[in-house]
Amino acid sequence: MTVQARVEAVYRSESRRILATLIRLLGDFDLAEEALHEAFFVAVERWEQDGVPDNPRAWLVSTGRFKAIDRLRRQARFAAHQKLLLAQAEELEAADWSAEDVEDDRLRLIFTCCHPALAADAQTALTLREICDLTTEEIARAFLATPATIAQRIVRAKGKIREAKIPYQVPSLAELPERLDSVLQVIYLVFNEGYSASMGADLTRDDLTREAIRLGRLLLELLPEPEVMGLLALMLLHESRRLARTSANGELVLLDEQDRSLWDASLIAEGCDLVEKALTTRRFGPYCLQAAIAAVHAEAQSAVETDWPQIVGLYDVLLRAVPSPVIELNRAVAMAMRDGPLAGLQQVDGILGRGDLLDYHLAYSARGEFCRQLGRVEEARVAYAKALALTQQAPERRFIERRLADLRQPE
Repeated sequence: MTVQARVEAVYRSESRRILATLIRLLGDFDLAEEALHEAFFVAVERWEQDGVPDNPRAWLVSTGRFKAIDRLRRQARFAAHQKLLLAQAEELEAADWSAEDVEDDRLRLIFTCCHPALAADAQTALTLREICDLTTEEIARAFLATPATIAQRIVRAKGKIREAKIPYQVPSLAELPERLDSVLQVIYLVFNEGYSASMGADLTRDDLTREAIRLGRLLLELLPEPEVMGLLALMLLHESRRLARTSANGELVLLDEQDRSLWDASLIAEGCDLVEKALTTRRFGPYCLQAAIAAVHAEAQSAVETDWPQIVGLYDVLLRAVPSPVIELNRAVAMAMRDGPLAGLQQVDGILGRGDLLDYHLAYSARGEFCRQLGRVEEARVAYAKALALTQQAPERRFIERRLADLRQPE
C-alpha cells in the first residue's frame, strides 16, 4: 500500500475520532477542522520520508495541535486581540493531553452536537457533518434543502456552542436521561428520513439509514444503556425489511404483502438479541418497546401468523409510557388486524375527531383502507384523496393513486 493510500485509509477510519479529540483540546470546531486537514496534509509528506508512525492517530492529533498553535500565533501578529490569541496558544502548548481517552471524545462530541440548547434541525445537521463526515451538499440532498441553508444551520449551531459556552463533556448521571433522549431523537430522525423519506422520488435513502445505524452502534459501544440497545435494535429490525419494501420498479409494498424471504436474517437476529438484552434490564423505555413490536413482526413467517394480540398489548404499554396520536394510530392498525377493520376505523375516527393528525397523510390512508375493506367505497375515496393531497413522496403518491383507481372500477 502506498503512503497516499495509507493516509486515505487512516482518514476514513480515524478522522472523526481525531476531530473529536481536537475539538475538545482546541475548544473550537472550525479551528479543529482546519487543524485536522493540515495534519493529514503534512502526513502525506512526512510519512513518505520517515515512515508511517506506530500510532498514526496520536501522531495526527499531536500534529494538528501544533498546527493550531502555529495558526493562532500567526493570527496574533495581525489581530487587535493579540494578547488573547497568544495566551490561547501558550495554554494549548503547555497542556498535557497524553492520558486523555480518545473514545470518550467521540461520546462528548455526540452530546455536544445534540445539546438541547440547539435547534432540532441544527442538531441533526451538525451531527451529520461532524460525526458522520457528510458534506453540506450530501446533508442538503438528504433533507431536500439547499447547501446554503444547511451551512447556515451548522454555522449557527457552532456559534451557539461557542457563545453559550456549551460544555464539551458527557453529562452527569443526573442529566443523562434528558440529554440522552436528545441524542437518541437525532439518530432516529436521521434513520427515519432514510427509511421513509418525507418527500422526493425514492421511498428510502440507504445512505442515511447506514449512518444512523453506525451512530447507534458507536453510541452503544460507548454507552451501553438499555434505550440505546432499544434504538439500535429498532433500526436494525426496520432496516432488515428494506429490500422487500419496494418492488423491482420502485413501487411501495405494504408489510403484509412483502416477500419475507428478502428480509435480512442477520439483522433480525442481531436486533432480536438486543431487544432481549434490553428488556431483561427492566429499565427499558419507548425505544425498547417499539423494538419489541418490530421483533414480533420480524419473527412471524407471514402477516397471518403475526401475534397481533401481543402487538396490541405492547402498544398499550407504549401509549401509557409515551402518549402520542401517531402511536395510537399504529395501535389502531394492529387492532384492525386483530379485531377487524371496523375496530380500526373506530379508533382512527376517534383520533381525527378530536383534532389530532389532521395533516398526517397516514391517518387518512389508514381510514381509506379500513373503509375499502368494509365496502364503504365513497368514504374510502374521500379519505384516500385527503391522503394524496398531503403526500409529497412519489412512491406513496403512486400507491394512493392506484388505490383510488381501483375504487373507481365497477364492482
